Amino acid sequence: MSARPVLGIIACNRQVGAEYAQAVMNRYAKAAMRHADCAALLIPSLPDYMRADEIVGRLDGVLLTGSPSNVEPARYGEDDAGEGPFDPDRDRMMRDLVEAVIAAQRPLFGICRGFQDINVALGGTLRRDTATNGELLSHHTPDGTLFDAMFDHCHHVDLVEGGMLASAYGASALDVNSVHYQGVGRLADGLSVEARAPDGLVEAFSARPNGAPLLAVQWHPEWSVDGNEESQTYFRLLGQALRSEL
Repeated sequence: MSARPVLGIIACNRQVGAEYAQAVMNRYAKAAMRHADCAALLIPSLPDYMRADEIVGRLDGVLLTGSPSNVEPARYGEDDAGEGPFDPDRDRMMRDLVEAVIAAQRPLFGICRGFQDINVALGGTLRRDTATNGELLSHHTPDGTLFDAMFDHCHHVDLVEGGMLASAYGASALDVNSVHYQGVGRLADGLSVEARAPDGLVEAFSARPNGAPLLAVQWHPEWSVDGNEESQTYFRLLGQALRSEL
């Protein structure tokens, strides 16, 4: 039996009782391993103890997941404190991972915070009003909404003709879940828009830095993925990328 590709998945620093642990929600790992048909290893966000370029060459690609934490505003040039929670070590590790993955010509995929991570690492900025700006769609449910109900909050996105997503779905639009307080402000140079919300907010982007595919979405395809053909398509694209077929 031939070996499956190995996906590196970034971990977050999460408090568990009195201590901190490296954590990834199971839904990200299970969705990737099942629908991209790959093995997976967790990448600790412990940049004082390991370097991204030590491990990227041993992986077939990297996934940056969503997280309750936000990117620190100083990472994209803002001088105010912003609203946490923050995970500074994940910020450092994701920056180094993006650089190392691109240099190693490996695929890079992102979901929600991972989408924002990639934009910031490549020089873009974030906006922090996607749940409160009356000129935008509501991109997050009101505070106090039950956890499962948050992921029932959906809106329409238009797919860019000729893009990776439009080609994969054979469609011009999707309905996606929307669970984010922040989003793209200025899109980083070199990234191409793959999807926009009706209010103009960028919801997905792609690139081929050094030839390998980069694809990130603001929504959560890992949520209830087993019953959702559209969500599975995102992870099948990941599987193709890991096998140099995308």
